[in-house]
Amino acid sequence: MIKSAHDILELVEQDSWMMDILKTTHKLHLPDWWICTGFVRTKVWDTLHRYSNKTNLPDIDVVYFDASNTEEEFEKYVESRLKEEAPSEPWSVKNQARMHIKNGEAPYTSTIDAVSRFPETATAIALKLNEKNELILAAPWGIEDLISLQIKPTPPFKEKEALSSIYEKRVLEKLWDTKWPKVKVHGS
Repeated sequence: MIKSAHDILELVEQDSWMMDILKTTHKLHLPDWWICTGFVRTKVWDTLHRYSNKTNLPDIDVVYFDASNTEEEFEKYVESRLKEEAPSEPWSVKNQARMHIKNGEAPYTSTIDAVSRFPETATAIALKLNEKNELILAAPWGIEDLISLQIKPTPPFKEKEALSSIYEKRVLEKLWDTKWPKVKVHGS
């Protein structure tokens, strides 16, 4: 069913709602922008569970990297622009150039560098449209855990004891194995 990154891209390209979200975000021309985490994971897991209705997303995570403007107010401005375009969507916008401070890490070098430091391998995945409007996928830790329905910590969350507790807390709060019963959760 879903065996490769190409399969994920085809799945997204066939979903008009997802493509509309990507096109709406693309119009803003944010530097190094991507849509990540649940936006991608939910589509894959809903498909692998053969759900006929999509699972509701608590938010649509739009991430970008702009070291020249790390003001949180600008993120809110971007969110308001997205809400003007698609008011019913739960937009969440974060500049990854400032998120290292919140996470207590060294500065990130790009959006994908930041994505590689997300807690779970299955959520460390992102999509965007490039300058030619082609859909591209980034998965710093690969797609194997995503397509095999595995929740595992990314290496940064596995290696640092302080981060492993964050991973464990997220696993308990997110209830992924309740929403998608075939999901297997691994400890940190």
